[in-house]
Amino acid sequence: MKCPHCTVEINPAFSEHYLGPDPDGDWAVEDMICPNPKCKKKIINIMCGSAIRNRGGMVVRVEPTILRLTVNPLTSTRPLVPKEVEELYSKDYKEACLILKFSPKASAALSRRCLQNILREKAGVKKGDLADEIEQVMNSKTLPSHLNESIDAIRVVGNFAAHPIKSKSSGEIVDVEPGEADWLLDVIESLFDFYFVQPEVTKSKKEALNKKLSDLGKPPLK
Repeated sequence: MKCPHCTVEINPAFSEHYLGPDPDGDWAVEDMICPNPKCKKKIINIMCGSAIRNRGGMVVRVEPTILRLTVNPLTSTRPLVPKEVEELYSKDYKEACLILKFSPKASAALSRRCLQNILREKAGVKKGDLADEIEQVMNSKTLPSHLNESIDAIRVVGNFAAHPIKSKSSGEIVDVEPGEADWLLDVIESLFDFYFVQPEVTKSKKEALNKKLSDLGKPPLK
């Protein structure tokens, strides 16, 4: 596993502490210190599920069939934001990931705002409501077909026609359809790669090639 603090690969060595049962199930807390000498931070998970007992009836561990949640650090299971992504976009994305499991409605609102910022600043659409801006970028034919389909699905999944507030006031906290909040994050991750990561990859490759051409006394690529 990767330490949720420092992201270094570590071997899990949790100590489990049984808390007892309630109507939802059996509860326990597990914790460990990250062995990375540059980290040494405590990782804490809370679990709810079925108690596994020994022959004497003592609880030896809890199988987390209902819940296993990392509470320190409070983080998400979504991919880390690429370093190429500016804070204007990464901040809303990170917050949307963090609160997804607690409030899909709030997560979707942040994701829609993040998406709108990307379309306005990177795709250059004219400001309008989110549905119009999605249509503009689709009509521009600037996105690969798979991204065009993904971004169009936001309107389908979100059902903007039935819930116009989602397209007209993208930051509002309103009900979401099943899977909508997750889908928004998936699309944003793809757009991060298209608008931020791949241009930097291409730039680095071009710079490396131009250096080789320069060493050979040849003109650089334009």
